[in-house]
Amino acid sequence: MAEATSIAKLGGSLAVPSVQELAKETTTLKAVPERYVRRDQDPTFIPNITSLPQVPVIDMNNLLSLEKDVLQSELQKLHLASKEWGFFQLINHGVSSLVVEGVKTGIKELFNLPMEEKKKFWQQPGDMEGFGQAFVVSDDQKLDWADTFHLFTLPKHFRKPHLLAKFHPQFRYSIETYSAELEKIANTILDLMAKALKMEPHEMRELFDNGGQTLRMNYYPPCPQADLVIGLNPHSDATGLTILLQINETEGLQIRKDGMWIPVKPLPNAFIVNVGDILEILTNGIYRSIEHRATVNIGKERLSLATFYNPKIDGEVGPAPSLITPQTPPLFRRIGVADYFKGYFSRELSGKSYVDVMRINNDENKV
Repeated sequence: MAEATSIAKLGGSLAVPSVQELAKETTTLKAVPERYVRRDQDPTFIPNITSLPQVPVIDMNNLLSLEKDVLQSELQKLHLASKEWGFFQLINHGVSSLVVEGVKTGIKELFNLPMEEKKKFWQQPGDMEGFGQAFVVSDDQKLDWADTFHLFTLPKHFRKPHLLAKFHPQFRYSIETYSAELEKIANTILDLMAKALKMEPHEMRELFDNGGQTLRMNYYPPCPQADLVIGLNPHSDATGLTILLQINETEGLQIRKDGMWIPVKPLPNAFIVNVGDILEILTNGIYRSIEHRATVNIGKERLSLATFYNPKIDGEVGPAPSLITPQTPPLFRRIGVADYFKGYFSRELSGKSYVDVMRINNDENKV
């Protein structure tokens, strides 16, 4: 059980108040507490949205097609989306609508629990799972206008029975089924990315086989001063892949492309997939993790579910040997996956600052 011990030592987050409860008071007070005011952020309102480019759409049916031309065409689209955008929307993903709706319903009910019930699920000191926020490393840092619920789901021996056991049986079943389905999707996408990159297939599989999976359920309360707060600080994900499910109709995801913030309009029944820092390192910078953020609505709540797919905790991450040539030398150093995540969770969430630490040409390349 060495792996189970090591995952508990990757890091934790300081306890914070429930923003959902705070939002109820703010509705009356009409003022946001100073710790949540983010005057350092770019404006979250984006004018002329219709004139902005949109995230590419990838069809899973085409990626699995037996027709070679269809497959090759969609594989090229996947390659370009991962290389030029770092984001795409995945349609026809094959996950049952019953499973998806079960997860959506359960997450809504979870965040609607009375505060006394929520306390049973609250983060413990030095831990990241349960209700709270991640990346809170000091008592004076600015906070996001959001409540989150983190849950380790894979490998199964990482799971905390005391958390899962408190879920309603139907919700627990939905989460377990959803977790298994998204593991299949993540592995399929990673295999296809290796094919598009002309990598040695084993280099991708050896890193991610029996890898880690974490769910983060997000609740962004409405805010009367939505332009002064941020739901989730601009960042790139430390993961291999992130797969996002929009829970309700309120939009709020924005990605930074070519110096501009572009709002993402989720397609019905689609997943939003993005490249994480680990995949950028593995592909030696060919695929890039992209900064993104969550904004807040003035009158409506927003809910989403992010599924993070990571390498096995006892592995080592670095550029794939088959992608290294005299013309394309390694851009990143190699590091143990456990050490990588320890460094990540010990810092505030800020842009692409952590993956930049991994660059060989960085003078401060200490985790």
